[in-house]
Amino acid sequence: MKYRIEKDTMGEVKVPHDALWGAQTQRALENFKISGIKFAFPFGRSFIEALGIIKYSSADSNKKLKLLDARKAKAIKIAAKEVLSGNHDNQFPLDVFQTGSGTSTNMNANEVIANLCYKTSKVKIHPNDDVNMSQSSNDVIPTVMNLAYYFDSTKKLMPALNLLIETLEKKAESVKGITKTGRTHLMDAMPVDMSDELNAWNTQLKCSRESIAVVLEKLLFLPQGGTAVGSGINAHKRFSKEFSKELSKLTGFKSKPSKDFFRNFFAIIKIFFITSCLIFFSGCFQTTSLLGPGVTVATTGNVFQAGLQYGANTALKNETGKDVITHIKDTVDERIVKALRKKVNIASQVMGEELKAWI
Repeated sequence: MKYRIEKDTMGEVKVPHDALWGAQTQRALENFKISGIKFAFPFGRSFIEALGIIKYSSADSNKKLKLLDARKAKAIKIAAKEVLSGNHDNQFPLDVFQTGSGTSTNMNANEVIANLCYKTSKVKIHPNDDVNMSQSSNDVIPTVMNLAYYFDSTKKLMPALNLLIETLEKKAESVKGITKTGRTHLMDAMPVDMSDELNAWNTQLKCSRESIAVVLEKLLFLPQGGTAVGSGINAHKRFSKEFSKELSKLTGFKSKPSKDFFRNFFAIIKIFFITSCLIFFSGCFQTTSLLGPGVTVATTGNVFQAGLQYGANTALKNETGKDVITHIKDTVDERIVKALRKKVNIASQVMGEELKAWI
């Protein structure tokens, strides 16, 4: 492999010749070989997209505040748009476990955009002085987190949740009047109408949807402009408002500056920041999971005489139209129970990942 020599305040470092990142990213790549988990997993796309949006909006804001000349601002915006569009995701090679405030990934974005500026516009841009102007990892990374949550929730979670609610409503109506055995602690209990059980799940999902909508609105109060620990140092006093205005133009989302930057940055380990809004979001997400319904259906046929294997639930038909009792294993277990058990595993994994993050 061919290398080029990059320099920073610590001296020289060898960087792969074709890489768009620079010295600080390369040092982080060598110093933080921890998990092997890169930004290529699904969450990474929205995270990198948010980084590009922040750098684009910051360049626009700095230009309007007469802090950055128009030529440089234009070059940064062109490069940032390439990053947010996903054209250079392979230029973000760092491990997701790194320095506490995400400085390495912020500088990764700054260096990639700076090198892209020269490549696309032939304009020399400094990654820190120009691309990172009026910013700090302390406000960039929390803002990225807010935006990434918002993007994935509005584009993926909410549409899927709406479809699930609509589907359950239709299914509940179609099985109305069919009686099934109620369950408590895996034991047979009072009979219930099958539609009541499905409607109960649906009510749970609707409540979760309402809670998520409240959190999503709060996520758009952005900490960008707080810079180091919320002090706002090295940022123009109007930067946060200008930034929110430019970001809203770019994305179509009505963002606003955080009401209190210090609240977002108390103890930069992010504990307070995460507990306030994102943990609330996580709680809403967990109540939205199919853990309860999955366990209910997956265990319905496991014990006592009213279980599915004894044919009590005649609402379920197999694809051949044959007797449910004879073909229950081939049909229900394979198409329903196994699918729901997978959902149970996913829901459990989400809860485990949250606990791991806390620890």
